[in-house]
Amino acid sequence: MRHSHKNHKNDWGRHDGFGPRGFGPGPFGPGPFGPPGRRGPRSGRSRGDVRTAILALLSEQPRHGYELIRAIEERSDGLWTPSPGSVYPTLQALEDEGLLTIANVEGRKTASLTDAGQEWVAAHADETTTVFDRPAGGDNAIALRDEMLALRDAAIHVARRHGSAERTDKAVQILATARKELYRLMADDD
Repeated sequence: MRHSHKNHKNDWGRHDGFGPRGFGPGPFGPGPFGPPGRRGPRSGRSRGDVRTAILALLSEQPRHGYELIRAIEERSDGLWTPSPGSVYPTLQALEDEGLLTIANVEGRKTASLTDAGQEWVAAHADETTTVFDRPAGGDNAIALRDEMLALRDAAIHVARRHGSAERTDKAVQILATARKELYRLMADDD
């Protein structure tokens, strides 16, 4: 069964139902890995962190939404990739507060700090300079993310390969066992 998505563009130029990369439904659900707009594990960051990160990045140069998402992901070594659902509403809220302006630059809605935005960044320098710092255990989180993505890739290869039903059943068992072991690990912490 094929999924149908409207071909309607929202105010930020992306098609509804498709993240900023333009991915549609994949073989294991929507988007390249999980719901549209989320790539990879949750970062545990708050909406306040998204706000601070956006203001910090805009203090360097004007940027559009997709550039902000990529810059946050890059600065956090891939540990934090905010969804468009958190970035675009935050941009709108910051514009409403008078901390930034949004102008159409080369066909893209590009945000720039206002004088009030520059003043906010200067007054909150301690927050803006640490917003991209790696949380405690960050190296372990990167290793976990990398293994999770490698497992996903292996499962996709098995699913795409026209192998026997026995091989597919074995792959399902392996994944189910891994999932159960991870839940046991979480239960041990409780």
